[in-house]
Formats: sequence, C-alpha cells, structure tokens
Amino acid sequence: MYPLTIFGEAIIDENAVQQIKRCYSQPDDRAALTADAHYGYGHPIGGVVAYKNKISLSGVGFDIACGNKACQTNIRAADIDRDKVMDAVFKEIGFGIGRPNPKPIDHPVFDDLSKADFKPQRAMMKLAMEQLGTVGSGNHFVDLFEDEAGWLWIGVHFGSRGLGHKTTMGFIALSKGKQFDEHAPEGGMDAPPILFDADSALGQDYLAAMRMAGQYAYAGRDVVVDKVLEILGAQAVFAVHNHHNFLWEEEHFGEKYYVVRKGATPAFPGQYGFVGATMADISVIIRGVDSPLSREGLYSTVHGAGRVMSRTKAAGKKRWRNGRIQYLSKGEVDWKAWKKIMKNKGIALRGGGPDEAPECYKKLAEVLQYHEGTVEVTHRLRPIGVAMAAPDMYDPYKD
Repeated sequence: MYPLTIFGEAIIDENAVQQIKRCYSQPDDRAALTADAHYGYGHPIGGVVAYKNKISLSGVGFDIACGNKACQTNIRAADIDRDKVMDAVFKEIGFGIGRPNPKPIDHPVFDDLSKADFKPQRAMMKLAMEQLGTVGSGNHFVDLFEDEAGWLWIGVHFGSRGLGHKTTMGFIALSKGKQFDEHAPEGGMDAPPILFDADSALGQDYLAAMRMAGQYAYAGRDVVVDKVLEILGAQAVFAVHNHHNFLWEEEHFGEKYYVVRKGATPAFPGQYGFVGATMADISVIIRGVDSPLSREGLYSTVHGAGRVMSRTKAAGKKRWRNGRIQYLSKGEVDWKAWKKIMKNKGIALRGGGPDEAPECYKKLAEVLQYHEGTVEVTHRLRPIGVAMAAPDMYDPYKD
C-alpha cells in the first residue's frame, strides 16, 4: 500500500483519488490530496507527490508556476473609489491574450531568460516580453480585498503564460521522441503521468526550464501587483508569494524527495500562503503549522476552493473561430443573477463569466476545515473588487 494522505475525502471526487494512485512510480513515493482536489490531466489538481527519483511534468502541468501573490497596503479600503480603481485595473492590465495597450517592460528576468540553461527557452524572448504582466483568463484574477481591520489588500493569481505553456508542450514532444518544436498530442485526462528520471539529461533539462518559467511567473505577479499599487498610490507593508504548480527538492521523513504540487500550496511551519476563494467569498492568508498531520500531508494545503462544476456545464459548450466565441449550447449558471448579487454585496466586478460563478466551486471555509491543525488563518479578506478576463477574451494559455 502506497502512503497516501487525503484531506476531506468525503468532498473529493473519487476520480481524483484513483488518479493520484496512478501517479506513484515506486513504493518509496508518498502522496497527498488536499481538500479542494479534483480530476486533472494525468495528475489531479490538489495532488502532491513526493518522488524518490522522478521529475513529474504532469504534476507541474501546463501552467508552470501558476501561483498567488497578496500584499497588504498602507491605505484603508474605505478610502478608495473602488469603481474608479477597478476601471483603471481592467484598462491598464491585460486579461486574455495580451495587454490592451502594450508597453515595453524592462525587467531583470529577461537577462536570465537570454542566458537560460535550457537554450530553446531563449527563443521565447519576444513572447515573454510581450506577455510579462498579463494575467490570462480562466480562474486567474486581480482582486482588491478588505481585511478585519479595514486595511486594503491586493491579491493576484496567474502563472507563466505562453512561456510556460510552450515549454510544457515542447517537453511533451521530447518525451515522445520528437523535437522540442514539433507537435505532439498531450494525451487525455487518464493518460499516465509523464515522468522523467531525475538523473537523466531530459529530467535535468526540464528542471532548469521549469525554474526559468518560475522566475518569469514570479516577475509577472510582481509587475501586476506593483501596477495596482501605482494605480492606488499605495505602498505594500506585507506580502506573501507562492507557486502552486511547481516542483521542489525537499526533505521529508529524513529522506530527500522531488515534491510536485499541482494546485496545492506549500505550507511548511511558519510559511505564509494566500488562498483565494470565489469572487464573492472570503479569501484567506494562512500560515503553516507543524503537526503529525502536516508532516503526513507533505506540508501542503489548498490553493483555492476547488471546482464542483465544469466550465462547459456552467457556461455551455462553446468554440473559438477566427478569434471569436461561438456558443453551441446554454449553460446552467444564471450569470446575470450573479452579477446582481455581486453588485448588492458591494463588489466591483470587471470581466468574469458564468464558468467562474461562485456556484461552480466548493466553499473555502468548508474546505479549510479538513486541514485543521496543519494551517492557521491569519487574515480573512473580503472581496471588494474583482477583475478577470471576460468570456469573449481569447486566451490560448489559460490553465
């Protein structure tokens, strides 16, 4: 029996449980599922695996280094014109395929990319420069929050954009014996995870490329948060920043492992994390706590509330043709009703769509209950402004 810790088994899709069991490569591996877990491509979202000698591309996923950043500002939430601020956020930050008014951004990450250890990434410079600081679509966001004491917070969620997506697709091709720039099918949901030997040239190349995409994702989230601070005329007094689609070299139970977290937040003792809820619910700042259960769970916690309704079921079946959206069927979510609810709650919504409505997700408060004793909540953040890509904003790089 492989070691597996499941948080909130009663609220997790059984498909995710069976999927994580297929991710093991040998008996010495360990795994955990967080309470927001659900079915994914080859590896469940909310799935954590500690491999003795494997590098998991599937565990990192297509959106390498997707993650969250939050910061507390030095201004009070009550002192801002939230509609005016959110208008500026939605205008000056790019959602979907790119920024509305692209401006060159000079950032040290480009120096590192120009000398990337995995040379094919150097050829992605133009794409990387165009997309640095863009947010994308899907469940990616730029939000404003008010904490218990009335302070204004900024929270963002997105990853490495086209750089990460192209890197992943290239390594899928390499895993199938093709060239990096050749097309290769990624496989279905139940395809076995793509694993590289940790001591192989391919495994080491992937680690280097993943880490470069991680630097880029961190830089992008920094750029976006700094832009919102500029719009607000504010300063950050506290910040927390984590990947939740990434692989780390860590020690657990006295042994060294390659630990991959896909849609799971690292939560070592004292480590802070930002966990976003739905657009209408309370998000949290958490801090890791040391306990036997924390250790069994590989010091990992949730990255969000966890989906319970597919995007197609929520919004209807659609397709993109010539850069325009075409709806082929009607979804189950009443988006007009949700927009009215958001307005009544005093939340300034920009963009968003039925596939991101709160009913598509579990309740974060319920999900966190299953992680009791492994993390503590240090701040509860009430949303007052939400910006996401609108449904008609095409984005080929969403997670």
